[in-house]
Amino acid sequence: MLLGALSTGGTMPFWAVSNQGGIMPDNNGALALVQAYKPFDKSKTFQWHAGVSLAANWQPNDPLNQESSPFHPMVDELYAGARWNVLRADIGMMRSDREFTGSDISLGSLSVNEGHIIESNNSRTMPGYKLILEPWAIPFTGKHVLISGVWGDYKTIDDRFIDGALVHRMQAYLTYDSRKHFYIRIGLDHYALWGGTPPEGQGISAMNVDFKNYLRICTGRSAGSDGTLSDQINCLGDHGGAEELRMGWRYDDFDITFQYEKPYSDKSGMRFNNLPDGAYTLHFGFKDKDRWVSDVLAEFHYTMWQSGPRHDPELDENGVPYNWYEHKEMNFFGGDSYFTNGEYQSGWTHFGRAICGPLFYTRRYNDGVYRIYNNRYVAYHFGLSGKLFRYAPYRLMLTYSRNCGTFATPLVPEARVYGTDWKWWKKNTWDEPLGQFSAALNGYVPFNVGWSGRLDLVYGLYLDAGKVLANNFGCTLGVRFTL
Repeated sequence: MLLGALSTGGTMPFWAVSNQGGIMPDNNGALALVQAYKPFDKSKTFQWHAGVSLAANWQPNDPLNQESSPFHPMVDELYAGARWNVLRADIGMMRSDREFTGSDISLGSLSVNEGHIIESNNSRTMPGYKLILEPWAIPFTGKHVLISGVWGDYKTIDDRFIDGALVHRMQAYLTYDSRKHFYIRIGLDHYALWGGTPPEGQGISAMNVDFKNYLRICTGRSAGSDGTLSDQINCLGDHGGAEELRMGWRYDDFDITFQYEKPYSDKSGMRFNNLPDGAYTLHFGFKDKDRWVSDVLAEFHYTMWQSGPRHDPELDENGVPYNWYEHKEMNFFGGDSYFTNGEYQSGWTHFGRAICGPLFYTRRYNDGVYRIYNNRYVAYHFGLSGKLFRYAPYRLMLTYSRNCGTFATPLVPEARVYGTDWKWWKKNTWDEPLGQFSAALNGYVPFNVGWSGRLDLVYGLYLDAGKVLANNFGCTLGVRFTL
């Protein structure tokens, strides 16, 4: 695929670069992408697959790289894997699965988070491995109760505050399926940053990468005597994740899905102290994807509470941890600050982009470190997909958000949260959070050109208007050839 990108402001709008695997140029420029995939052969018991995706973008006026080449080659994907029954193993660099897709999966998801608030395709891929248990019916349940999960380890390869930080991932799901119309699934999606080499002069000692600490990371235990004081009090490394509830109704002609994903960054979030934070998604999709409108999605995001605005000191003046049962007037669990960390200061980012949903905006600070600077926001999102004239796939995305930054560094100093009333809507008093609207219409027109191939005219129109991102209009236009 060859694609050109142009905007009125010089930088590409939000939806032109978000959830694009981190390969799109952030500024006016161009993209070249070559991909080759061998999918699983589902007719066989033992299956294998492999893929490679190589990209290069050209940004002649990148303000962050004035001294480097405007040409940026990248390995987007490079992986191989095998499947036997419900067991699967993958190794390499691989994009995550997209949920809530519309008329064509190549257009991306209709969801802001692509169905996974922890890991969308907003950033570059990391090398690693993952072991997968696909949905497996527990014996003697009539195939109504199923379990599934993922276990994986990765390595960051970008320039970050703690270089070479390791990533541990764990996902576990339990599903009840009526095997007719209704199903419900609950799950846990967890990540941990650990290891790596901290910069000198920052007072952070390197973590031993050994089996003992790996077990501590996997079980969420605190550090030993060689760990930092923070890791001895809390968990070793930087832990975060999301708890999920999904319900679906399947009919002959259409499906309806509701999903609630609640992020957490510590044990208080896992214990639901941070309710009602989360992403609420409702998706309606026809089985017939050739309709003018085949899929509709509505989404609401709320991350304002974060277990409260305060995180009181956990140690007294003698360095002894407080007993929170005896000091219930104090809040040792607030200020969750999703996807950020005091020691792993790059947080849950890779190559400067949030690994999680893209509305967790990032920026490059004066010390050269990319950090998430906005994790308190409310967003309303609408997605629509289908095929124009029942032939040309398209996707429409409309997103409006109200952004407050973080508790520590609010975007607007007057934005505050007051009170401890259990009624969540009384916990939040806003003074002019920053509004932001982003829209996108993208798709392609296919042309059959013989030789069992297809030539697509790929297009995109994008708009940003608000107080967080620059007011901007952009477009992309390109060609894609598929064998």
